[in-house]
Amino acid sequence: MLKYYTGIDVGTYHVKVVIATPSESPDLPMQIIGTGIAISRGMRHGFIVDPNEATKSVKEALARASSSAKVPIKNARVALGGLGLDEIRSTGEVTLTSSGGIVTVRDIERAERESEKRASSKLTNRTIVHTIPIEFRVDGMKVLGQPNGLQGTKLAVDTLLITMLSQHHDDLIEAVEAAGVEVVGVMASPLAASLVTLTKAQKTAGVVLANIGAETLSVIIFDNDVPISIKVFPSGSSDITN
Repeated sequence: MLKYYTGIDVGTYHVKVVIATPSESPDLPMQIIGTGIAISRGMRHGFIVDPNEATKSVKEALARASSSAKVPIKNARVALGGLGLDEIRSTGEVTLTSSGGIVTVRDIERAERESEKRASSKLTNRTIVHTIPIEFRVDGMKVLGQPNGLQGTKLAVDTLLITMLSQHHDDLIEAVEAAGVEVVGVMASPLAASLVTLTKAQKTAGVVLANIGAETLSVIIFDNDVPISIKVFPSGSSDITN
């Protein structure tokens, strides 16, 4: 049975759908078996202003992709963009043990959740899309790489929280699901774009990826192979045309 995945990007100008299937070797990229594009309606600066029109556009793109790949589309992953996307910096700290403990994956997750809690005052009307660790410290000493297996009494993490206005986040998901497709995952559009356009060497050396959309310009910055900033500006190619 053919295994395949569907991705949807709801932009201000176009709704784009891609269907891909894994290659026989895990080292090879996935193979695209179908695509679909439709003119976006009901969108402004990357967020939905008319849910019914947006759903019609999603349905149209889905139908074209499904016909192209000759497979039904039941679920999909959705790229989230637009002016509602932003960043928050935070720090989380957890105690390992008073006598010194070994850092585990669970401890790292606890520290990341603590950083989310500390940022709660800045998260009014916002949804966290990604929590990205930027730097770890064990007992105040900076860790190069991952802290798994290190011993200490306290683990701290500095995080980049990629957030989105909750209304925009929910509206996009509802528009896709109203088109008859279950949303099984979401990702910030600039981060998704970086996975297919940037090499590990570029991200390690330090690089800026700018995506000029119809009404927005999104920017994501990498250093040491980690995203350290993400911004969306209310200008795009339509402004250049005008």
